[in-house]
Amino acid sequence: MARNDPAPEPNRTPYVPNTSPHPWRRYVAVGDSFTEGVGDPEPSLPNGYRGWADRVAEVLGSQVEDFAYGNLAIRGRLIQQIVDEQVEPALALAPDLVTFSAGGNDVIRPGSDPDKVAEVFEDAVVRLSSGGAAVVVFTGIDTNFTPVFRGIRGKVAIYNENIRAIADRYDAIVADQWALKEIQDMRFFDDDRLHLNALGHHEVARMVLRVLNVPNDLQPMQPDPIPARTWRAARGGDLVWARTHLVPWVLRRLRHQSSGDEVTAKRPEPLPVTIPAPAPADETPDEPQA
Repeated sequence: MARNDPAPEPNRTPYVPNTSPHPWRRYVAVGDSFTEGVGDPEPSLPNGYRGWADRVAEVLGSQVEDFAYGNLAIRGRLIQQIVDEQVEPALALAPDLVTFSAGGNDVIRPGSDPDKVAEVFEDAVVRLSSGGAAVVVFTGIDTNFTPVFRGIRGKVAIYNENIRAIADRYDAIVADQWALKEIQDMRFFDDDRLHLNALGHHEVARMVLRVLNVPNDLQPMQPDPIPARTWRAARGGDLVWARTHLVPWVLRRLRHQSSGDEVTAKRPEPLPVTIPAPAPADETPDEPQA
């Protein structure tokens, strides 16, 4: 007997656009320099940086009334410091949406154990989700494209699998940087070769909004072509980078110092979001650092 099943819809994908307003009214970001926005300078904002979390908050705040955004992230923090200093203050702000990115500074350190990092990470996710907030967690970026961090790619992969397993256990949302191929390009990174620049933070914001299923008008941003350089010029650039960024980083490790020792959270209380004004038409905007 013939079946009368409806014909499959052409070009159907698992993604279904969300046409209703998002449910969140209080967003709190927890983490380190990645979440603080380092590499995406904006002098008009607290701490002088914008970053992907600000960009996400700008979109969320534009779509609903009574939206507030707090950001407790501080550059240089290791995961235990983030948990000790930020988790309880975040819970005290009664968020209904939390982004939690931590452990990257631990993973890049020689001799660190991604499984130990995961134990601390899991405790934080349990606590952050205890009040019913939606929790977004981040995998680490695939470092195969960069010679500076290519050697820790396997360790990052282990860290990521632990993050995915924790997210699955506690129903957290995974923002998958490992799969974000757009930013696996040094033109999306700051001069220090560690932090994303404005282009990179913009792409991460687009990815986070996708996983939250929030419609938005953010468009992909294309970097300028890579200028041709001689071998000698490239090596000269490497020496400048080592002197300007690598040596100070090593010295801070030896002195048990952090780039965030004198830094405080840029948004310790949830507040309404304002979008930075664009540069005047007669001024040339700063070039994104790459």
